Amino acid sequence: MPRHAHRPDLLFTGSDWSFGTLSHAYDVIEAVAKEELRLDIYPVQMEVISSEQMLDAYSSIGMPLMYRHWSFGKHFLHHELHYRKGGRGLAYEIVINSDPCIVYLMEENTMALQALVTAHAALGHNHFFKNNYLFRQWTDADAILGYLDFAKSYITRCEEKHGVAAVEAILDAAHALMDQGVFRYRRPPRLSSEKQREGLRERLEYEERSYNDLWRTLPRQADGSKAAAAENADLIAERKKALNLPEENLLYFLEKTSLILEPWQREVLRIVRVIAQYFYPQRQTQVMNEGCATFVHYTVMNALFDQGRIGEGAMLEILRNHSNVIFQPGFDDPRFSGINPYALGLDMMQDIKRIATEPTAEDRDWFPEIAGSGDWRTILLDAWANHRDESFIRQFLSPALIRKWRLFLLSDAANESFYSVASIHNERGYRKIRAALAQRYDIGTNNTDIQVVDVDLLGQRHLRLQHKVRDGIVLDGGSCEATLRHVQRLWGYEVSLQGIDAQTGATVYERSSSQLAQ
Repeated sequence: MPRHAHRPDLLFTGSDWSFGTLSHAYDVIEAVAKEELRLDIYPVQMEVISSEQMLDAYSSIGMPLMYRHWSFGKHFLHHELHYRKGGRGLAYEIVINSDPCIVYLMEENTMALQALVTAHAALGHNHFFKNNYLFRQWTDADAILGYLDFAKSYITRCEEKHGVAAVEAILDAAHALMDQGVFRYRRPPRLSSEKQREGLRERLEYEERSYNDLWRTLPRQADGSKAAAAENADLIAERKKALNLPEENLLYFLEKTSLILEPWQREVLRIVRVIAQYFYPQRQTQVMNEGCATFVHYTVMNALFDQGRIGEGAMLEILRNHSNVIFQPGFDDPRFSGINPYALGLDMMQDIKRIATEPTAEDRDWFPEIAGSGDWRTILLDAWANHRDESFIRQFLSPALIRKWRLFLLSDAANESFYSVASIHNERGYRKIRAALAQRYDIGTNNTDIQVVDVDLLGQRHLRLQHKVRDGIVLDGGSCEATLRHVQRLWGYEVSLQGIDAQTGATVYERSSSQLAQ
């Protein structure tokens, strides 16, 4: 007879589930997770959705409330085509960084899978969202749902008043610039409260009546004298200070400064950049976030099995799904698409547990503060709260894990026709490999850095953008022209983009909207 057959304390038997079973299973899973891992979570709201609703959630970037845009429909058809042909499966769940934390479960899931994704999303992701410093500083979990409801209804009203084409034109440009619409170095303003949003209409009407002081700076002819040049230099320095230039958040600058946008268009830009900011921490913590959730579900499911609350058949199904999640194809496998964040995150967190409880002499040399401490829970809770992917890898990737993953460092020089192996498995190589892998997850250096550096309000209202070029990587012609077109649509006057070498300051390229074919 199987070990747990006919046990009355099993959470569930068979693959079918009911809402009562889901609720009871959640209560038990939450209790075990808090006891085993000392998790701190938002209240949970669980909803069961169909496969088509999951596809719809895919298309609208996973948010429960979202305004309409043609790109979402395009994404829906793309995902649906691959799903119907069997070329791609659907996520078992979607979890929303909100308070309460919303978890969507697929109705097609078996009960064993529902238990797994409950531990993964409702406990693991939930804890990470609530406690990681990036999410605490850069997102408003308690306000995002109310703001999305406002955004959806506001854009609908704009479509009714100004026409769908006019609204989509602004959304197209704003979506194209979303990556340049976040604050990276200074904390963004908090989301407005519901009471403040109720007063939005009055504020916009006031703005429509208000006099824009920028229009005082009418273009004027320079007289060419030295005195005028000196005066202009002083004015340039003054306007840069007044406009807080350089400005990293392009959408924010256009929203606040563009001379051609109507108040409703500015509010649409603000909606898009708020959503971009909401997702900014997730782009920096994919390894940690998925690793945390996977570590939590693996630990909790095994604890429940050891307690006799999950049967052997269900545990086999859970382990099969777990293995699918953490599968890492080899570099020469046709399925390889890079490092699986679930696999790397889980391995690093299990390695931290090993170092804390069963350290080797090598571990004691590399991690003297945590090796043999035994308190792996505190170490993980601190790491989940205080690190992003780049710093987590830089601090905790061990030589043992580098060897397990068979990592090494290649040097790729542009002037050479071959690669060379720069670092291998030795003392100096481990540090270089760890630093290089961490650098791959630093979006501050890997993402395109375009900033507003000057605005010629005293002349022809020429907007000057600057792109920091790293490692000689420039924007391709299509991307450069598209960026200029979208910015010009929102600015209304000439826009130039200058590529500056990040190390030397030398000009690498320069393009202007006046050079583009109409």
